[in-house]
Amino acid sequence: MNLNRRNYPPDHGIRIPYDDLWKLVSRMFEAAGMTVHDANLLSTILVRNNQRCIYSHGTGQIPHYMDVLRKGEVNPKPNVTTVTESPGALVLDGDGGLGYFPCYRGTLRAIEKAKVCGIAALTTNNHHHFGSAGNYTRLAIEHDCIGIATSSSRKHVDPEELISRVIDTSPISIGIPSGEQPDLVMDMGTALLRYDPDLFQRIPGTLFKAMALSATMQGLGGVFSGAYREELEASKWASNQGSFIVIVSVEHFMPIADLKQEMDRYVGEKRQTKPLPGMESAELAGGNEWHWERENIEKGVPLSDEHCESLQTEADRLGVETRFERFDESKF
Repeated sequence: MNLNRRNYPPDHGIRIPYDDLWKLVSRMFEAAGMTVHDANLLSTILVRNNQRCIYSHGTGQIPHYMDVLRKGEVNPKPNVTTVTESPGALVLDGDGGLGYFPCYRGTLRAIEKAKVCGIAALTTNNHHHFGSAGNYTRLAIEHDCIGIATSSSRKHVDPEELISRVIDTSPISIGIPSGEQPDLVMDMGTALLRYDPDLFQRIPGTLFKAMALSATMQGLGGVFSGAYREELEASKWASNQGSFIVIVSVEHFMPIADLKQEMDRYVGEKRQTKPLPGMESAELAGGNEWHWERENIEKGVPLSDEHCESLQTEADRLGVETRFERFDESKF
């Protein structure tokens, strides 16, 4: 079923092999001024999200990133540095670049720490967008860990506005590894419900919960991470975001094989229930992406015609050749 949302497989377009799309995206970020290493990492993250059909946080972000790089709002070659470090904690400074670089590298370091300590936490600040929170919880899962990740951007509100304006799209992801069944990966923004006077009269509790969820993510991913520090507000970079990431090493609590076996039982049981109306199968969080990724690894990444046009526009500005016509035979 196509729910007319951006994170579902497109109805029309072409399929591009992962390696070809990866090379194109990497070349585009190199042409935009990034180092080869950073361009390769960012391409890997974005194209893998495309494989999962998470287009909103895959290459669909490229026009925005290219815009802020062109305007000089984001540092194309950030020098990520360690602010403080202890056996189970890490604070990284993103030097005004995109948040992927401190968050991805920091998550890998937090995984190493968690393997020793059992649990490790990371905060980052002085950077722009960190992408999908699921990037970091899925990375934890790949290392037999549980991951929790959130981020928020620095925001100030008008005192004349309703307190409901606290509701925003600050992301939250929690990832738990399974075995044969899809990993359980909640990955969402916290704008579950916008204020509406009539709706508030009918279900006030739901609005209060949405406010609580958003405010908590802003407190952890924004305030606790240091994104509101005065010197960052005065920075020449649009370094208005921070993150809070926690890694739990499963083996410190139970054998990883036991967790995966129990998760398989739990997830498998839920997947045998009746699907929601209009849906093809009953899936928990992360289930659809699991199916799409497996299919797209085999068949190639599906990109809509509109998505290709958007990438073509940015590539033309950068002087990078796309040659999408090579994949005309894959049109659907």
